[in-house]
Amino acid sequence: MTHMKNIFLVCTTLLLSAGARSQDKAPVISLSVFADAAHHWYDISEKGTVILPRPGRPKYKPDQITEIADNMLLYQKDNGGWPKNYDMQAILTPGQADSLLKVKNILNTTFDNGTSYSQTDYLCKVYSYTKNEKYKDAALKGLSFIISAQYGNGGWPQYFPLENNYSRYITFNDGAFMGIMELLKDIAEGKAGYGFIDEKLRLQIQTAYEKGLDCIIKTQINDTGTPTAWCQQYNEQTLEPAWARKFEPPSICNGESAGIVLMLMSISHPSPSVIRCVQNAVAWFKASAISGIRIETFAAPEMTTPFTVSKTDKRVVSDSTAPQIWTRYYELKTHRPFFCNRDSKPVYSLAEVERERRDGYAWYVYAPQKVLDKYPCWLKQLH
Repeated sequence: MTHMKNIFLVCTTLLLSAGARSQDKAPVISLSVFADAAHHWYDISEKGTVILPRPGRPKYKPDQITEIADNMLLYQKDNGGWPKNYDMQAILTPGQADSLLKVKNILNTTFDNGTSYSQTDYLCKVYSYTKNEKYKDAALKGLSFIISAQYGNGGWPQYFPLENNYSRYITFNDGAFMGIMELLKDIAEGKAGYGFIDEKLRLQIQTAYEKGLDCIIKTQINDTGTPTAWCQQYNEQTLEPAWARKFEPPSICNGESAGIVLMLMSISHPSPSVIRCVQNAVAWFKASAISGIRIETFAAPEMTTPFTVSKTDKRVVSDSTAPQIWTRYYELKTHRPFFCNRDSKPVYSLAEVERERRDGYAWYVYAPQKVLDKYPCWLKQLH
């Protein structure tokens, strides 16, 4: 009887253990940061795309984290970075996978559209759950790529290796700089998911993070005697605001600036320099807010251009009940709201922007309101 009882207890223990393992589901790691890149792959034809989406192909579900991570390993280049504008959840054909393996030495690696830092972060979290060394190795290569791409002044280019165009500028546009900084900040602060990073690399990451903060502080625009906010991109040598695309002029850019300030406000024990940065930016957001208007999108005759097919148009509408809004660009020195066509000539109303750009670009933003909403609580936490 004792022997049979022992067998029963062993079997029961094994069954309970198996049941516990079956309930131990993989965590769902957010994929939202990859949405813009996936949109470009499916909807916008890009030069240099190695594989194209196949109609009707299925996607991995968000909890299939190892399958998604394996996709990321396919896309990762020999230098540890990633190319932009693919869907990390797309289930690839064997032929597509083979095509990606053949171009790993082509280093079109970038931080644009949520690329490289996001895959690195995802792989860190997958390794923390699975303990599979291939994900650790890939994540460490990604971190080394990020550190290698940083300029001595603390900024990051849009592409690395550097190219001979505006992509070599220090890039805040589309959250590139802030995406990197948020990852480095999480690691430096000892957040969960990065415990496997050794002390030597952790110190390198801490240094890169501190240099990045210094670059942010140095690039806050002060062109009339009072610091305001930031430009989308800066010359990597002079740290002066610079042109990107022909309709993206050097200017004060409130959308990108809001993301910068939110990151600065998330720092647990901000330095006096960081505090001043935030306070000056908040004063600027308050001064540059526009009241009494909203942007209306309406149906318009279909128009095909070399850049897009437009089926809608936009206009400014007077509305005393509308929440305050900001233009994307404010002119340097004058601080006037302004816009720009593909001929790089500034205009001062949305109506003067050609329809293709008027409909195809975010000329107005609400992002600074997020900063203003959080600011009172942030101030209290300082004391």
